[in-house]
Amino acid sequence: MPNDVRPPYDALLFVSFGGPEGPDDVIPFLENVLRGKNVPPARMLEVAEHYNHFGGVSPINEQCRQLITALTVELHDHDIDLPIYWGNRNWKPLLPETMRELKQVGATRVLSFVTSAYSGYSGCRQYLENISAAQDEADATEVEVHKLRVFYNHPDFIEVNAQNVQSAICELNAGPDEDFHVAFTAHSIPNSMADTSDYVQQLTESCRLIAERLQLPADRWKLVYQSRSGRPQDPWLEPDICDYLRELRNGGVERVVVSPVGFLSDHIEVLYDLDDEAKSVCEEIGVQMTRAATPDTHPVFVQMIRKLIQERLHETTQECIGRFAPSHDICPSDCCPAPRQPTGRRP
Repeated sequence: MPNDVRPPYDALLFVSFGGPEGPDDVIPFLENVLRGKNVPPARMLEVAEHYNHFGGVSPINEQCRQLITALTVELHDHDIDLPIYWGNRNWKPLLPETMRELKQVGATRVLSFVTSAYSGYSGCRQYLENISAAQDEADATEVEVHKLRVFYNHPDFIEVNAQNVQSAICELNAGPDEDFHVAFTAHSIPNSMADTSDYVQQLTESCRLIAERLQLPADRWKLVYQSRSGRPQDPWLEPDICDYLRELRNGGVERVVVSPVGFLSDHIEVLYDLDDEAKSVCEEIGVQMTRAATPDTHPVFVQMIRKLIQERLHETTQECIGRFAPSHDICPSDCCPAPRQPTGRRP
């Protein structure tokens, strides 16, 4: 793009969940996450211990910084003049602060990249609500924000995850015909929420495409869930990863790759629920486990974000593979409605 041609957007708004960066941040952060939800204080303190287990620091903010740095270089290398501004849902830098900054610099049309690959209330609709609320709070409603589409079936997203799973298989020293299993994990959500979105369908398609890329037979992989919260009497997506590991061992499987396909980076739920809890279960039952990496700052993942931006800047072809068309750019008004009850989703 010539230097004297201004793109149709003024900036990229990078939006993520946020996380504490020290012990003093943990409780205020969790209070932000749980505000308006009927979660007992004891449950909040239980989750706080997950963060304290890692020194009160969630790696998600630092991972966002690294991804923004890598994406800045990628955009520059492809002559895309689009400054990046970062705002979080639950911790500094918070979205209202970022919207004020965008207004101050004179931005009027902004693209938004949300760190979530799948549709659903928590991973898509709620972020749109967060952005709208931040515009109101910052008195910046004149700044248009257009979210990039979800990318669960983008070929680059599948390629990155396939490479990461293949690397984990190599760590097991397992050949293609040897007895190992791949358990793909994603955040569990209430069935009532899953029923109003394409969350499970999209996750299943991502897993199928990754398995197909690796030539894994259908009986050698499964989508399972982690990080369940909420009231015990409420049905959530199952099976849980730890229960499934025991099931595999009872079936004679002794080697497992766990791939957190529902996550883009190694934040607390990956570190605690997989690298700690699931790993401990494997040691207890005699299963060798390796955990596949998340996309994080993988060059192909960074390339994918740049391609999503180019789709909107230049109206280029929307890349996708598999059984479904690329997801919509503009969410319908009835897409992924808010749950009637608090989700209790773990921060």
